[in-house]
Amino acid sequence: MKKIEIKIPHKTYPVYVGANSIAQLPKLISAKQFYKNVFVIADRKVLELHHEKVEELKRNLGKRYFIFEFDGGEKNKSAASVEKMYSALIQNQFGRDTLIIAIGGGITGDIAGYVASTFTRGVQLIQVSTTLLAAVDSSVGGKTGINFGETKNIVGTFYQPEFVLIDSNFLKTLPDEELICGVGEILKYAFLTDVSFFDFLNKNLDKLLNGDDLVISKIIEKCVRFKGDVVTKDETESGLRKILNLGHTFAHAIEVEQNYAVKHGQAVAVGLTCALYLSKEIGLLEEEKFRHYLELPLKLKNKVNITSFNADSIYQIMRRDKKGVSQKIRFVLLKEIGKLVLDVEVEESKVFNAIHEGISCFLK
Repeated sequence: MKKIEIKIPHKTYPVYVGANSIAQLPKLISAKQFYKNVFVIADRKVLELHHEKVEELKRNLGKRYFIFEFDGGEKNKSAASVEKMYSALIQNQFGRDTLIIAIGGGITGDIAGYVASTFTRGVQLIQVSTTLLAAVDSSVGGKTGINFGETKNIVGTFYQPEFVLIDSNFLKTLPDEELICGVGEILKYAFLTDVSFFDFLNKNLDKLLNGDDLVISKIIEKCVRFKGDVVTKDETESGLRKILNLGHTFAHAIEVEQNYAVKHGQAVAVGLTCALYLSKEIGLLEEEKFRHYLELPLKLKNKVNITSFNADSIYQIMRRDKKGVSQKIRFVLLKEIGKLVLDVEVEESKVFNAIHEGISCFLK
């Protein structure tokens, strides 16, 4: 089991990565002397596929152990779900001496993290990532949140876990759609990190899509280390951490406009394409590099199903994005791999062009 340290200024914590690493969870909890009252928030699909693993935890953890089953869809990432979790905590007599364990993908981790950060003003939290998207991105860095109305992640906190555990065996049971969601987020890191990782991903994308263990392990470690370095320098997204939003302003709006029929990682692939078009449109990105970079997200064009879209609706949703100021949309855009420009305001017509050009690449 590999250990990667995330060194947030006020809290250093490890990310453990390995096959069947969930079996080590009771030992890790005991060694670190965490609370023994354990409240598990688990994705229902994970419980169906890995029921024995979760039940084994029950035999080895805590004096009080409760499993809250959660349907990890985007529409359940809501205040109503949070209220149900609070109620279950209170009814089962959990208090400040509680350890919440999130077992699932990014949605489960986000909402469990939000509950952990707010219940009795904060209890202990462990993230157990069961999807590729959560493994490479959302489980690390302490962002928690829920959707409200038609705006994604508009309510939330920054709250770091005690540790993150990534069991690669969970990834073997992912449906193709969930694997694609993780790949979409990985594409972002190809533009954020360096040319060698971009080239590696470009060359090995088919192996990634086919679940190659060595490729996946290398990618998870690269993404976790990179994000850990960024979060260490800027935990609360006041500066550098904004680069992690590349493509996401478009992506979040596309998800909402498509009524979440397009999942997050798929929308990120589309959003990255829109961001590339916008970067070229305003003269940041040279034509030759644009064409080369565009090849990578377009390798997923047959993995995303969009039959129609409303650009006006997408634009209005983008204006409500939590990263905007005074309803002005601020973009993270690309000059070249590893060189980003933050807080870019762009005239409306060029944003509309980027929406049309980018999404049209994926239209069926």
